[in-house]
Amino acid sequence: MSSKAAASARALFFCTAIFSGMVMPLHAQTATDTAKQLPTTRNELQLSFAPLVKQTAGAVVNVYAAHEVQTRSPFAGDPFFEQFFGSGQFNAPPRVQSSLGSGVITDPSGIIVTNNHVIRDADTVKVALSDGREFDSKVLLKDESTDLAILKIDAGEPLPSLGLGDSDKVEVGDLVLAIGNPFGVGQTVTSGIVSAQARTRVGISDFDFFIQTDAAINPGNSGGALIGMDGKLIGINTAIFSRSGGSVGIGFAIPANMVRAVVETAKGGADRFERPYIGATFQNVTPDVAEGLGMKQPYGALVTNITKGSPAEKSGLLVGDVVLTVDDVRIENPDGLGYRLTTAGIGKAVKLGVLSRATEKTVTVSLEKPRADSPDNQLMIGGKNPLSGALVLKLTPSSATRLQLPADTDGVAVDKVTRNSPAARIGLRPGDIIRGVNGVEIQTIAELSKAMSSDPSLWRFEFERGGAIIRQIIR
Repeated sequence: MSSKAAASARALFFCTAIFSGMVMPLHAQTATDTAKQLPTTRNELQLSFAPLVKQTAGAVVNVYAAHEVQTRSPFAGDPFFEQFFGSGQFNAPPRVQSSLGSGVITDPSGIIVTNNHVIRDADTVKVALSDGREFDSKVLLKDESTDLAILKIDAGEPLPSLGLGDSDKVEVGDLVLAIGNPFGVGQTVTSGIVSAQARTRVGISDFDFFIQTDAAINPGNSGGALIGMDGKLIGINTAIFSRSGGSVGIGFAIPANMVRAVVETAKGGADRFERPYIGATFQNVTPDVAEGLGMKQPYGALVTNITKGSPAEKSGLLVGDVVLTVDDVRIENPDGLGYRLTTAGIGKAVKLGVLSRATEKTVTVSLEKPRADSPDNQLMIGGKNPLSGALVLKLTPSSATRLQLPADTDGVAVDKVTRNSPAARIGLRPGDIIRGVNGVEIQTIAELSKAMSSDPSLWRFEFERGGAIIRQIIR
């Protein structure tokens, strides 16, 4: 952003996006280059996307999500008024909130990919096919960090589906189609090109590695398809930059290679997507850091911490090293590194090109499954207190990584928050670290449990979120 005015004027809308892989070298013409040609004749300018649309549009669906919101009495939670009116006497009937988005059938058996924000907190999710049929769906997996969700419907017959392309082969300038249901008007197709690849620092989700496109994307396109000219899915549209809420030609999509990793996890029976654990934390290489390390360009991921006994330590990676490549693919920043490790998958081993003590070397790192958190290190908070409904845990390197926190973070953090619970109402989020309760510093589950067993008339909390301390006082 160039100014505070621009930052306030431009809002990020979840709508749809586009996706791309790594930029191919510009120094040589490849076989891919020779297969892509500009139109040179009148007949070529009259070519149509219609055959491609007929081939792919049947695999793009509409997703309708709804959930009930309980309207609470204005006296609920107030000890004085509850003496006379009770806590539930004035509760109104629940209101139904709904959201509209799109989805893509990626398997003929009825596996559908959409955005997590489309179905977040939904009680029911319905899917409408392009032929008008509607089905109730089962949510197989939801992942907030990637903003992806996997649904399953049973149509009783094979359904039209889109194959997943290799998003790493997408190039800036490639023609693409975006298919979705903008503003609920019905299935709509727009065309454009890939505007940028490996777009980071977008701020859409914890996962930050997107394809950018100028194909028109609007509210309701979220979860829709970004399709290449070979008819394969190269991205799931997820968001746009806009001042008005409408398309201005800056859309973002989650790359198909990331989508593939989440889909395979859901097919394997897991209800949660886990990123590989290597036990290291990273930060951007700034121009000053690059100059100090003798690098000609500021790129890569600087190692800031390594957990003892982790795969990173076993590989020989050291604090102060800079990861330059993963399996010979250049890494621009920590987000790009995270994308490469995640799409490689748990159980694999990758080769990291590293600048270590002014010398370039290669190390091999195993991508392990995050260690399960011990039940003894978890606590579901109940009772009549502001944190009731929060599942908290003692942080370990693996749980910290899962919650998108530095691996060396210590303390007690929120893992999940029950919808409509007191904890949800005060704004508690997964990843929040509880630092203090009523003046007592919290480091362990036992300390938190003891602090929450009291019954004060006034609660004072300190939470850490994104490196900042949030203080709340609740009666």
